[in-house]
Amino acid sequence: MLKLVNVNSRYGLIHVLKNVSMHVSAGEIVTLIGANGAGKSTALRAISGLQPVHEGKIFFSDKEITNAPAEKLVRQGIAQVPEGRQIFWPMTVMDNLEVGGVVTYSLHGKKGLYDAIEGMFQLFPILKERQNQYAGTLSGGEQQMLAIAMALINRPRFLLLDEPSMGLAPLIVKEIFSVIARLREEEGLTVLLVEQNANAALKVADRGYVMETGKIVFEDTASNLMRNQEVRRAYLGKDKREIWE
Repeated sequence: MLKLVNVNSRYGLIHVLKNVSMHVSAGEIVTLIGANGAGKSTALRAISGLQPVHEGKIFFSDKEITNAPAEKLVRQGIAQVPEGRQIFWPMTVMDNLEVGGVVTYSLHGKKGLYDAIEGMFQLFPILKERQNQYAGTLSGGEQQMLAIAMALINRPRFLLLDEPSMGLAPLIVKEIFSVIARLREEEGLTVLLVEQNANAALKVADRGYVMETGKIVFEDTASNLMRNQEVRRAYLGKDKREIWE
């Protein structure tokens, strides 16, 4: 479904992505793990049209999308949940969902939008309880659920998730990943997950890539990566706390 071929990207003179090649097949959950500054978030931004690709190509459903505008990619079925829960804090939960569902509204009208919002309330019941509450007053876990709901409301085929576990309690992370796994099973959602917590990521993923200093250095099934001694030493060692049992 998604394919990157020798993708390079820079911030000014800083070469961040260096000949990155990877693929995600339809219905897979694939994780991209690595240390802070490895280039993981830049890779997601390049896919979603938010970061220029200077060399290389990106394909989605066999069509080249390299440097396509972000709004066009949303309409093609790609949605991103950015790092840091970038929601509209001074607006209510309902307002955020209405803004997030602009594509659904344009395609299916008001009824289609509110049907989609009800679907998000079924996925995350706490959001229904908080629908009239300002987003900035939600807990960190509730804000992450809202950010994910804003991405899912347009029924994407491909979801880019950037550090969903950051700053959250283990039980909340487990709940969020459970929802993502369920959407894959029930609706065929395909997911590329960027996550610094390698234990959590590899437990839900089918396959994984390890990125270091802008390069892919390992690629394998999630189970094999968890057994790989170099990966274990760098990302899964005894000092790396398991996020859930």
